[in-house]
Amino acid sequence: MSKHLKNISVVATATVLSRVLGLVRDTLSAAIFGASLLNTAFLSAFRLPNLFRRLLGEGALTAAFLPNLQEELHANGRPGAFALLNKVASWLLLVTGALSALLMTVFSQSRRFPGHDEIWYVLADLSVILVPYVVFVCLAAAFSATLQVFQRFLEPALSPIWLNLAMIVTLGGAGLHFATTKLGEIHWLCAGVLIGGFLQMAVPAAALIWREGWRPRFDLGLSPRLRDIALLMAPGLWGTAIYQVNTYVSSLLAVSINDSAGTWMFYANRLMELPIGVFAIAVSTVIYPLLSQHAVERNFTALAEDFRKGIRLILIINVPAAAGLALLSEPIVRLLFERHQFTVVDTQATAQLLAIYVLGLPFFSVVSLTVRAFYSVKNTKAPVRVATFDFVVNLGLSLILMRWLGAAGLVIASTVAIITQTLLLQRALAGALPGMSLVPLVPDIGKILTATAAMSAVVWGGTLLIGRLALAGKLGDLLAVAGLIPVACAVYGGLLWLLKIEGREDFEALLAKIRARF
Repeated sequence: MSKHLKNISVVATATVLSRVLGLVRDTLSAAIFGASLLNTAFLSAFRLPNLFRRLLGEGALTAAFLPNLQEELHANGRPGAFALLNKVASWLLLVTGALSALLMTVFSQSRRFPGHDEIWYVLADLSVILVPYVVFVCLAAAFSATLQVFQRFLEPALSPIWLNLAMIVTLGGAGLHFATTKLGEIHWLCAGVLIGGFLQMAVPAAALIWREGWRPRFDLGLSPRLRDIALLMAPGLWGTAIYQVNTYVSSLLAVSINDSAGTWMFYANRLMELPIGVFAIAVSTVIYPLLSQHAVERNFTALAEDFRKGIRLILIINVPAAAGLALLSEPIVRLLFERHQFTVVDTQATAQLLAIYVLGLPFFSVVSLTVRAFYSVKNTKAPVRVATFDFVVNLGLSLILMRWLGAAGLVIASTVAIITQTLLLQRALAGALPGMSLVPLVPDIGKILTATAAMSAVVWGGTLLIGRLALAGKLGDLLAVAGLIPVACAVYGGLLWLLKIEGREDFEALLAKIRARF
């Protein structure tokens, strides 16, 4: 397990860097554009290629491709695995290229239909520019999944960094120097998305070519494994990315509320996803190939053990992260975003949405690994059934609650939907596979909740104390974020250690190896 923790730490460290750069990118765009019509239109347009990225790339493709690639590697070695990769990459290029051309054609005709609010036309115009990102990022997902099967996790983890760097450079550099209008700056930001997408594809491809010996070849030939991937992907398009579908639907509904609601929701969601990206996705990335390997070997006891270890690690991080984000939502948002065009009103609205979003954070994190457990044994029916019900719950509640609560109603709906999805998926998983129940984790969950409650009391007391100091400017926010978070982590970690949380010996072994190197 210490080896897997090392891989998780590699992915998590790279992801931390990526998320920090992502916050820099979001802070920059918030300062330049604020919660304006233009920013809401860009963020909504950017969600579309990201949705297809999750549908065709990181979601359904990875879930369907990785276990089949694992089987091919087990049966025919690297030559067979590379041959399968060539087929998958070729079909991906063809399908995503055709899809991009179709969407660009459709969106380019939007101004032929007058009578709508301007934000919808701007959204359509920006979508025409951003849709080709789908091609790059879906190919990147196939290359990254292959590297993960070969136990290379660094290059896939670095992938988002190239996107964030490209967007920061094009907006903060070229955009501010060469653009003469806000729309021109947005166009430079769109260029950064496309440049970053190309780098996301090129870097893992280069690692496969130079480090692993892959020889790219355009191959549209069919094979039994390719058919298996297609059959798994078809329902997977719906089953693995329902949260992103719900988020995209919510963003479109937010556009109809006011010009700022979509921006508030985007930034709140980005902050909520920070601990997910840093640790939950890192755990899922490392654990999923193991689950697939155990499934190939029909070792369901090991599969269940690694699944529960992954869930425990996810909950250890994301339960206290949710509590901390809720308690510190306003100082975090104010410190990161409130400047220039991003106003006090924007801060208060975004912080409120963040406090609601984080209630679903632990559940979203668990869903990520639970769906992968289903796909490791090529079971797609249960995730699809649950996803369909989840979509109905989210849409129904959204249409009802947004009428009285606005953007907050949309966030409440998505939070209820993700909690429902988690409970239904776990119930189905426990019934479908032996030993997959989370009941053995109940004592650990109790310890996590106890430590989180103590940590929350410390944070709450600390915020009251800092509030009484009446510090000037954002000094109080900086003290709350930079001072209370390390203290909270120390209190939480110390209590978990005293409560003897299961699995701490794995951390001890990892720390011992690190100390031995120095």
